[in-house]
Amino acid sequence: MRARLDPFTLVLLATIAVASFFPARPPLDGWLDHAGVFAVAMLFFLHGAALSRDEVLNGAMHWRLHLVIASLTFIVFPLLVVPTTLLAPALIPNDLAVGFLYLGVLPSAVSSSIAFTAMARGNVPAAICSAAASNVFGMMLTPFLLILLVSSSGGSFAVGEALRDIFLQLLLPFAAGQAVRPLIGRFLNRHKSLTGRYDQGVILLIVYTAFSQSVADGLWQKLPLLAIFAAIALCGLLLTVVILIAQVASRRFGFTLADEAAVVFCGSKKSLASGLPMAKVLFAGNPGFGMIVLPIMCYNQIQILVGAFLARRYEGRIQAAGAHE
Repeated sequence: MRARLDPFTLVLLATIAVASFFPARPPLDGWLDHAGVFAVAMLFFLHGAALSRDEVLNGAMHWRLHLVIASLTFIVFPLLVVPTTLLAPALIPNDLAVGFLYLGVLPSAVSSSIAFTAMARGNVPAAICSAAASNVFGMMLTPFLLILLVSSSGGSFAVGEALRDIFLQLLLPFAAGQAVRPLIGRFLNRHKSLTGRYDQGVILLIVYTAFSQSVADGLWQKLPLLAIFAAIALCGLLLTVVILIAQVASRRFGFTLADEAAVVFCGSKKSLASGLPMAKVLFAGNPGFGMIVLPIMCYNQIQILVGAFLARRYEGRIQAAGAHE
């Protein structure tokens, strides 16, 4: 199966190009920043309203599988990214190193984790449960893990402001969405494509605003070409190592191939949809925002290309195993 860029990635790259050549200037940049705050809050409100409790309960019984996935997402991956700080500032800028720390503590990607598990004919209910739980708990775990990693690497972080903004812009809207789910849940389930487009629209707004600010602060002068190639290589290396660890752990626990597929896809994915909105809250006003979110954007494309290839391989193996039963 030939790997190719998905359309949204092309739009994302085009948005970066537009921001590089035509960055938002005052007062437009201020208006876009305020619009982004509202858009992120609405995004997490919709996620709270759309999250199906029944789907979560259906897959919640496989506790060993969920424990392995959670450990990969919030323990193994964060530990793997810590050595990248040793490359700064000699090989990569400090803000890019912070971006890798941020990548490491992000929750799993919901849609792609489930989609690739389904494509592979893996354990879809378990994937739904793990991916959903990862994002719910990720809203609380991600900022705390980031603070821990940044502090251990000698950096500093505005803890009070970050926690306040996380509560007001993420947790509170999410809880409000859960509260009104009985009223609008069915409508959102019938119009999943609309909410998907809204997710993408919020990402594009954040990327354009963030890169406009970073370009105005000299992003491309501060970010050498070697650092970009290093970021891409590091993302590929991280994904490879996590997939291998996921496969070894699955076989050690005696999981079926269908379970292994869920572990590999849920445990190795990182959420761009949650990562960029949370970054806007956690790194608000940071002039290096463009560098900080670069790793998650690189990793997202690589995980999609590799995921498509792996899903087809698992599909063949799972079908072959079923034919011999």
